[in-house]
Amino acid sequence: MGSILDHIGGTPLVPLDRIGHGLGRPLLAKCEHLNPGGSIKDRIALAIVDDAERRGLLAPGGTLVEATAGNTGLGLALVAAVRGYRLICVLPEKMSEDKRRALRAAGAEVVVTENAPPGDPRNFQEVARRLARERPGAFLTDQFNNPANPAIHETATGPELWDQTGGALAAVVAGAGTGGTLTGIGRFLRARGAPTTVVLADPAGSRLAGLVERGALGPDGSYLVEGIGMSVIAANFDPSVVHRAVTVSDADSFAMAHRLVREEGLLVGGSSGTAVAAALRIAHEVPGDGPIVAILADSWDRYRSKLFDGAWLARHGLEAMPIT
Repeated sequence: MGSILDHIGGTPLVPLDRIGHGLGRPLLAKCEHLNPGGSIKDRIALAIVDDAERRGLLAPGGTLVEATAGNTGLGLALVAAVRGYRLICVLPEKMSEDKRRALRAAGAEVVVTENAPPGDPRNFQEVARRLARERPGAFLTDQFNNPANPAIHETATGPELWDQTGGALAAVVAGAGTGGTLTGIGRFLRARGAPTTVVLADPAGSRLAGLVERGALGPDGSYLVEGIGMSVIAANFDPSVVHRAVTVSDADSFAMAHRLVREEGLLVGGSSGTAVAAALRIAHEVPGDGPIVAILADSWDRYRSKLFDGAWLARHGLEAMPIT
């Protein structure tokens, strides 16, 4: 009968009939929040461990070390539980308390770092690298640079979308944290010769939209949406397979996340709102009349203390968010 890991992937594609009303083409949501660990990162967590085991990089009972915004850590926690590994997750302090609690409940050792920039020894990726060097039997899963990340989206997520849309996919829209999702799906579509427009949904303050649209990283800023956006280019982000970028504010991302919950019954987080808001903006601009697919990256339960908490929203000037 296998284990819970056998149920990663194969997520449903559902129409957004209310939010997409009047578009003249289908607006669809790829429900990655319905993976067992609640996010698309379950796919890469399993793929990275499978790859490390095949290459003999992980000894039985070893320790996985990951720098994570939370979702990859939760995916790795599932894999660690089933396969008998220990897990250390390093998170920057800006990530929600909900994620920290979930990781601890799943048996992970949680290390919280300052919100330090890349290259600073206090940065969460740098701390994860140091811990992997110091801990006996540790393996750095390294989602930002490990090629198993985009590879699983090229061999699994992309083909799923192709099959679910009968190859008539006009556009696919997603945020980028490591860049693995867009890179893998984009490479699959390019290999098929598909005319699909691959769209980056980027939070305002991330530098990636500038890279895609103008060939140079944009200005660096702060934003509240978690799990997507970059100030430096991760090795797993291949901008050559991304055709468009749309910048979305925190307010619009969170408002759309609330709409997805209340109007479509989809219990998702802020980055899903970013993707759907971006999909609406490009709906009348992409060629053809095929469907536009937005990737819903993760579940709402890891943001209850933030974007689903009225007091937190009020503190950030987001108390009067529209829901229709």
